[in-house]
Order: sequence, then structure tokens, then C-alpha cells
Amino acid sequence: MATGANKMFLRRPFMRPLMLGIGVIALVCALVLCWATLQHRESTLAIRPASQNVSVPDGFSIWHHLDANGIRFKSITPQDDDTLLIKFDSRAQSAAAKAVLDRTLPQGYIIAAQDDEVSQTSVWLSRLRNSTHRFG
Repeated sequence: MATGANKMFLRRPFMRPLMLGIGVIALVCALVLCWATLQHRESTLAIRPASQNVSVPDGFSIWHHLDANGIRFKSITPQDDDTLLIKFDSRAQSAAAKAVLDRTLPQGYIIAAQDDEVSQTSVWLSRLRNSTHRFG
């Protein structure tokens, strides 16, 4: 006949490997999630006129060039009066779009990739700066 202490002793050896296994599985899941979020970074192209006498192309013509070449994008947005921003799901789509737009748009435009990480950082910093003025 086993006493209560003996039953506890029999169960404990199984708990340690079980808890270790759950911890390893949680760590692997967290690493896979981090890797997946790092792989799916947005990318942005900015189109600017090279000189002041050239106007920014309209979004419909940009859409037409990209669609005709099978390039998908998230959005086309004017910024200020002299820039057109095109957002993509990946850097590969952005690079393909840049190649198409370099080939199809007339001379006089600067097509450059924007660093989304820097712009996101500046957005957060500006939000933090604005919120400190509210509280302090």
C-alpha cells in the first residue's frame, strides 16, 4: 500500500519534463512569430518630380502601369504637393515596381524606396513628444 508521500514522489518526475517541454514549445512559438513578423515588412516607394516644372504623376496612371505588369500594392497616396507614396506588402514587390516605373514613366521623376522603419520611429517619437505636453 502506497502512502500519500510515495504517490507525490511518483508524480513529480513526470512534471519536470512536462513543464520543460511546454516551455520549449512556447519559446519555439514565440521565435516563429517574431520571425514571421520580421519577414513581412512593408515597403514604400516615393515618386517625386526631379525639377519644379514637372508635376507629380496621377495615381491612376501609376495604378495602370503596376496592374499591367501584375504588381500588387496596398495603397497610392499623395503626400504634400510634390510626392506620391506607394505602399507594398514586401520589398520584392517594391523592387519590381521600381523597375517597372523606371521603365514606363517619362524622364523627370525620382523613384526611391523609403525606409519605413525610420518613418515609424519618427511617428512614435512625435506621438510621445505630443503626449508629454498634454501631461506635463
